[in-house]
Amino acid sequence: MALKPFWIQKHPLLCSPLRVGNITLRNRMCSAPMGFPYITATGCVTDDLIAFYELRAKGGAAIVTVSEAYTHPTGKSHGRLLNLEADGALQGLTDLSRAIRRHGAAASIELNHSGMFSEMDIPDGERDGELVKYGPSDAVLPDGKSVREMPAEMIDEIVASFGRGAALCKRAGFDMVMIHGGHGWLIEQFLSPAMNKRTDKYGGALENRARLALEIIDAVRESVGRGFPIDFRMSGVENIPGGYELADAVEFAKLIEGKIDLLHVSAGSGEGNFETTHPPMFAPHGVNVPFAAEIKKHVNIPVAAVGALNDPDEMERIVATGQADLVCMARALLADPELPKKVEANRDDEILRCLRCFTCHAERMLTQTRVCAINPIIGREVEAKFAPPATSPKRVLVAGGGPGGMMAALTAAGRGHSVTLCERRNELGGALLAEECIPFKRESIDLVKTRELQLRLAGVDIRFGAEVTPEFVRRFAPDALIVAIGAEPIIPNLPGIGTPQDIDGANVIVANDLSQKLAEAGRRVAIIGGGLVGCEAAVFLAGTGRDVTLIEMGERIAPDSNPRHRPILMRRLEASVKIHTQLRATAVSERGLHAVNADGEEKLLEADTVIVAVGQKPLRAEADVLRGLAPETAFIGDCVAAKNIREAVFRGYHAGLDI
Repeated sequence: MALKPFWIQKHPLLCSPLRVGNITLRNRMCSAPMGFPYITATGCVTDDLIAFYELRAKGGAAIVTVSEAYTHPTGKSHGRLLNLEADGALQGLTDLSRAIRRHGAAASIELNHSGMFSEMDIPDGERDGELVKYGPSDAVLPDGKSVREMPAEMIDEIVASFGRGAALCKRAGFDMVMIHGGHGWLIEQFLSPAMNKRTDKYGGALENRARLALEIIDAVRESVGRGFPIDFRMSGVENIPGGYELADAVEFAKLIEGKIDLLHVSAGSGEGNFETTHPPMFAPHGVNVPFAAEIKKHVNIPVAAVGALNDPDEMERIVATGQADLVCMARALLADPELPKKVEANRDDEILRCLRCFTCHAERMLTQTRVCAINPIIGREVEAKFAPPATSPKRVLVAGGGPGGMMAALTAAGRGHSVTLCERRNELGGALLAEECIPFKRESIDLVKTRELQLRLAGVDIRFGAEVTPEFVRRFAPDALIVAIGAEPIIPNLPGIGTPQDIDGANVIVANDLSQKLAEAGRRVAIIGGGLVGCEAAVFLAGTGRDVTLIEMGERIAPDSNPRHRPILMRRLEASVKIHTQLRATAVSERGLHAVNADGEEKLLEADTVIVAVGQKPLRAEADVLRGLAPETAFIGDCVAAKNIREAVFRGYHAGLDI
């Protein structure tokens, strides 16, 4: 009898255990601190919070780090955070640590103080009770608030609070603690030569600026005892004028290595540094790894790297080449909490890759909720636990293979229904396919490939070149019909462009077709439309060396971009693209794009190619003819209203649940 071939792990180092302090981690993939806003008003744990972090433990992460707990009343930075001095904190923390540990992950918690960026204003007794904040030195914040030099008594009080907080977390069952010494919070404020101008023992030379960090580490160690792992999070560079550089970070790491068990290397400081602390889609994957790699050369404790990591092959190389001992992920584990488990099972082709679209961060700003554009379970983890299976499996027909249709089909199939997905084109993806040529949008195409694989594994019957007409529905006779046929590009009725059915301008490309017609784009490009699609196309084309001009009728560029992505996008546009607002296109000719401004002045923008990106129009008429043809019918995605991937995925998920 032939023996079954021995199973071989594709990423052996990434999946190997690691000893940290007195615990052994099951692999080298960790869940970095991610805030979750569903916390009580007093800063205590909720069932929603527990379910959020438990999802990463179930997904196979070696460490799940809870973010972010403040140890002193003056330390809260923003929104709702865990308060380690709140009445009743112990019970919730205990339930939280147990939920993480019962799945084999190490439970960690991030201890922090925000210093000068505290949410709390404190009366200054020396200045007639003026409300101020306290940091390493006197300063004025961008909002005009005053910062006072933190007195020695307050420093001692805060140091002691870290010790108390760590002791509480150990008592609650956490396996380790992380001290947050990066991202512009209090410890880094003291470490920073740009922010710390003190002349006492906490200022001046690096050894003095590091004193607060050392005192806090010592207080935590005294509270938790020997062997209990202490993780320290630091920035490899501050990336602010006058801030410390990598060489300084190396020397600081050498100062603290004998007192801690793990060093977690990120990057960036506080205000105005979001793009560094949270690498956008424009940044290389693993952008912070070089900082971890350099620091690792000089210390003898495990080092963790973090920052836009989501590719198992890349992460395996990082460990294999000695750049880091662990890799940490945040947004990647929002998109797919099961990433580590899939890597361990050689199912890395099933991983949903984070788009780095910042939907998750933007929603915290806008609505104080936590969501993910491609994972509809995020923010509804408790609810998802109780999603019922289909009590009577039905025959489901999904019309349209864009993000919403794929999500609907996958959800319905996962509940036990028999699902057929029809796509009139010869590939899935819908509007996402327009981004195929843009390197910084490659995860969108990865998403399409992964969803198709998931659909096939779930047993969905995918039919290409199949347009769902009323006659098709009548023949198919589904129990439920989900209509997700999308939208079509809006084509302005201008001389030289043509019609939606016949683009007769030889030098005109519709943005939806850019990936297929990129080779036709000339050296000089003019783009009609300053929405997100036009703006991202402009950044991409400028990056290829083309001379790009972007015009917008309105006053504002990229108004449909979320408030975290937009500032980063705008910086790239302003650096590489000529932008004209309040300029209306009037015609296209061989010479380029003709337009008129708000004063009625005509302009010619010379261009070899004109790209039309003025928006999408829902295919409502085509969708409406499918009404009433099945006992249950749902309309989702762009055929209802042309919005974004998050709306399509969210609605598709719930359409699948509603059957």
